[in-house]
Amino acid sequence: MSDRVPGAPAARAALDDAEFERLAGWSAIAAGVAGAIYALAFVVLRQDLLAGLALLLAPLLTTPALIAVYLRVRVAGPGLALWALALAIGGSLGAVAHGGFNLAKAVNPPPVAIDLPFPADPRGLFTFGLTGLALLGFAWLARRTAGFPRWVAPLGSVLALVLVLTYLGRLIVLDAASPFVLGPALVAGVLSPAFYLGLGWWFLRAPESASAAGLR
Repeated sequence: MSDRVPGAPAARAALDDAEFERLAGWSAIAAGVAGAIYALAFVVLRQDLLAGLALLLAPLLTTPALIAVYLRVRVAGPGLALWALALAIGGSLGAVAHGGFNLAKAVNPPPVAIDLPFPADPRGLFTFGLTGLALLGFAWLARRTAGFPRWVAPLGSVLALVLVLTYLGRLIVLDAASPFVLGPALVAGVLSPAFYLGLGWWFLRAPESASAAGLR
């Protein structure tokens, strides 16, 4: 005779998801802080060392939050959710590599000035382009998923479009002082920390995890 409690695996999954969402919440808040530091260091302070470190940490810290978002929105469209997650992880890893490259240059400057885009993330293809597309997919699915705050879908959509515009501006215009480059970058520098700080706060206060919602 089995002594297993009915529904125990599902309850355990709900507990695991709840624990992961707490991790995702704190990680998203840390990512928002790191993103704000990056924007300040890159645009205002012009501090390459601090900017490189923040660019390395911020996208790495977003990954638990984006996985947690995926776990919630996959019910609204499994294929699109998985595609968005793949783009999000790819964009984050590309941004981490870009931050690591900038940090390495700041710690030990090369003997010859390097005036070429980082080959693994040319003009922010991963940092801005792929990440923007991923957020656009997640935002569209969040609009169709019960439980998300009302601000997530519209703010995520605007941030996604601004990130894509930032990539296109850096790709086409090149001049970092151009309003077509600086404008979207400044908006993204404000919206991205706000988005992740809000998302992190919500995950920490969310009444139930994705698995718990599925048990109802």
